[in-house]
Amino acid sequence: MNLTGNTVFIPGSTSGIGLALAVGLHERGNTVIVGGRRAELLERIAEEHPGIDTVQIDTADAESVASAAREVLARHPDLNVLVAMAGIMRVEDWRKPETFLASAEEVVTTNVLGPIRLIGAFVEHLQGRPDATIVTVSSGLAFAPLRATPSYNASKAAIHMLSESLRLQLAGTSVKVVELVPPSVRTALLPGQESSDFAMPLDEFVGEVFELLETQPEAKEIQVERVKFLRYGEARGDYDQVVQTLNAADPHGK
Repeated sequence: MNLTGNTVFIPGSTSGIGLALAVGLHERGNTVIVGGRRAELLERIAEEHPGIDTVQIDTADAESVASAAREVLARHPDLNVLVAMAGIMRVEDWRKPETFLASAEEVVTTNVLGPIRLIGAFVEHLQGRPDATIVTVSSGLAFAPLRATPSYNASKAAIHMLSESLRLQLAGTSVKVVELVPPSVRTALLPGQESSDFAMPLDEFVGEVFELLETQPEAKEIQVERVKFLRYGEARGDYDQVVQTLNAADPHGK
């Protein structure tokens, strides 16, 4: 993926990793459109970062995705990069069905159906662009589970396999599929995560992501060094130790 001269839509990017990527891409000479549910956050982003366009979108709502896609393509017909950023994380106790079912459905709707709807809304257009990219966002937890977040773990494993499958189907087209695999990062994904010593500082994570994109433009997965402990546990043969260490170290794993 080239890092300049693109037109990039990043829904679910009014804060955290998504917003940091949006700002970084804009600074590198890309046209960037940020999407989110809350109009006030979008207005603030537009004010604080002149030149970044915004569109209101709720990726949990199929009609909202379709409407936002029409708006984005009408304003930016040269769009060639989609970053399917939307995601939520919930602590759940699956020993008590009354406490987790609603949460699990919300996580799957946002984290799995959201990216599917986004890709469905843009994939035909992207195939008409000479150099296009779909960026999916999985997690290190797609490869090693955090005990406290079963639905999130499963949703990100689904995104990983979806990315692998799409790459096969889109081979021979102009569309590349790149999977971003974050570790725990200091964002508001879970309460307390922004100040967690276990999580990677946001600026450090985004800086390493851009370095990898610059030095490995043909990479299929963007893996910062810190996520490789989770990503390759099974391949190394120490998967059980990885899971034990992860759940002992992370405060949400207790």
